[in-house]
Amino acid sequence: MSDYSILIQGIKKKTGIDLSLYKEAQMKRRLTSLYEKKGFRNFKDYSLAIQSDQDLLDEFLDRMTINVSEFYRNALRWEVLEKKIFPQLLEKIKRLKIWSAACSTGEEPYSLAMVLSSYLPLRDISIYATDLDVGVLNRAKVGLYNDRALKEVPKPIIDKFFIKEGASYQVVEDIKKTVTFKQQNLLEDRYDTNYDLIVCRNVMIYFTEEAKDQIYTNFSKALKPGGVLFVGSTEQIFNPEKYNFESVDTFFYRKKQ
Repeated sequence: MSDYSILIQGIKKKTGIDLSLYKEAQMKRRLTSLYEKKGFRNFKDYSLAIQSDQDLLDEFLDRMTINVSEFYRNALRWEVLEKKIFPQLLEKIKRLKIWSAACSTGEEPYSLAMVLSSYLPLRDISIYATDLDVGVLNRAKVGLYNDRALKEVPKPIIDKFFIKEGASYQVVEDIKKTVTFKQQNLLEDRYDTNYDLIVCRNVMIYFTEEAKDQIYTNFSKALKPGGVLFVGSTEQIFNPEKYNFESVDTFFYRKKQ
């Protein structure tokens, strides 16, 4: 058995995370640099150490998850969401059930609340946000960001929903209250159902084809008929019919009625 296979087995037993469902070459690169930095010779030695060292395990979880995010990432897609997708969803219902999956440090679910506030009062907005990494969820709950995370945010939105604190920006409490954060493993945990909108962006590129198929299938089951899946700018679904989806705009897929 290879050293990497030993690591896969140990991590799955310890955490329930199946590294075999992540693209191997990418994951090996990320974790090799980590174990070398910590002074280990190979994946086997690193795996053994992780079993008994919580700090090492936490650092591993932080490295293997992809925590690169910003508000209004790919701004033109957010404009489509605001001007086309939300109006369509709100034609029939005034309270939307929304899930930001693999939400990282919170920029995405907070962006959803800010965009949706054009149509609904904040008291009527509720967004469920999940990630595998507890560390990034804790940072998301704080809601404090540097200016790089806000580079695509329109100035009126910054003025309305952020408070400048030194070199950082704090999300206002009324926006923070619209989002509920929770840990979730997309490859293992049960999905809730009857969502009007699921947003999962810039994460699927790290999974194997088998894992992507599993997640898209589960997203389809989790959406209401007519609900929409919003994916990242490198994650176009080339066979949406397989998952009972139809394309409604670039990177937006509606579950068929």
